[in-house]
Amino acid sequence: MGRRMMLDDNFQKASQKWPTLAVFPWPAKALVTAIILTMAVALCGALGQIIVHDIIPTFFAGQSSDLSGDTAMTMQPTAQAKDQAAAKRGDLFSEGPVKPEAAPKPSFYQTEQFVWTLKWTHIHLFGINMIFIFLGAITLFLNINVKARTWLIILPFIGVLMDIASMWLKGYISPAFFWLHIPGGGLFGIVFAIVSVRAFWEMFGGRKNTAAH
Repeated sequence: MGRRMMLDDNFQKASQKWPTLAVFPWPAKALVTAIILTMAVALCGALGQIIVHDIIPTFFAGQSSDLSGDTAMTMQPTAQAKDQAAAKRGDLFSEGPVKPEAAPKPSFYQTEQFVWTLKWTHIHLFGINMIFIFLGAITLFLNINVKARTWLIILPFIGVLMDIASMWLKGYISPAFFWLHIPGGGLFGIVFAIVSVRAFWEMFGGRKNTAAH
């Protein structure tokens, strides 16, 4: 018990010496600002890509006006037209690339489904996780309690894993796992907003306080 109290006391003393964003020199504040703004632009671009490439084609593909050309052909679409319409659908409910029906069945790890999902997964894991590695470094210097900082660092990575898991689950179990994208993406989006607003407030609008709670 006495050793536990000693460790807690040492931890509190170390925390009091931990610098916060408010006392960062201006070059460091400029770096933090540039990182946050750059990541914000990247996330906005990703959101735009999701809306244009995924949400609109997925939910509104059937409402697009394809009325040009022969009316009879439009009213009775051919199998080729159906395949083209399916190919234009977004990735939200997609189970991966379209597989030819007559092709011989390859090994599991050689299927287009597996290769496509694996490629999508590792690209997004590297790209998105790098954002939250930088964001986590900024979170370390927020003037908030240790528990809050810890959760703000961990939660985005949980959201990323949920988002990635949804791709595998909807491809191999059920398309209904598409909805897992929403809590996953929402989690790291909300944390990014909280950390960004708090960081700007501490650097440019808050009181200078060197001690973290």
